[in-house]
Amino acid sequence: VQLVESGGGLVQTGGSLRLSCVVSGDTFSDYAVAWFRQPPGKDREWVAAINWQGDSQYYKDSVKGRFSCSRDNAQNTVFLQMNRLKPEDTGLYDCAAQYRGGGSSSLGSYSHWGQGTQVTVSS
Repeated sequence: VQLVESGGGLVQTGGSLRLSCVVSGDTFSDYAVAWFRQPPGKDREWVAAINWQGDSQYYKDSVKGRFSCSRDNAQNTVFLQMNRLKPEDTGLYDCAAQYRGGGSSSLGSYSHWGQGTQVTVSS
């Protein structure tokens, strides 16, 4: 299973970005996908996830109401819409996939990872 992220960039505080994670190599609809990020100088942290059925999404408290995770099985893609971005959202964002997963926030639950896309929010 291969994952490729895109959509990162430099944005001002209050701006928006939409990240994409394209999954290939297996039946996309069988996989839960999560987003993680690694802020500068800090550990990787879980941000959001969507279960394999696509009917449940989960979010880190600090992004609830601002970020939205969705999937398009026809495009083999999971999206992370990020609105009202803050400088503390800056980091390397990567997506990860888990077979028939429920949308876990645990890094160890995911066995397939992308390379990441950088998000920088300027103040």
